[in-house]
Amino acid sequence: MGMARDSRGHLRDPRFVSFMAQTNRKTLDTNFHDMVIRGRRLLRHGLVLLVAVGFAWVVIESAKALSVF
Repeated sequence: MGMARDSRGHLRDPRFVSFMAQTNRKTLDTNFHDMVIRGRRLLRHGLVLLVAVGFAWVVIESAKALSVF
């Protein structure tokens, strides 16, 4: 009668589907994976930029120190 338990998991339980429909929760953001990938790429680019700026700073300070001698 539609209430038989399905052994494949709780997501196929009609009571669970009914509960989810009644609670009227907001839908899952499907772009979350894309946002994570974009965020990781932005973080990686930021770290590369930080390393490049740090390397340039070391080179400039070394040049200043060598010019004193």
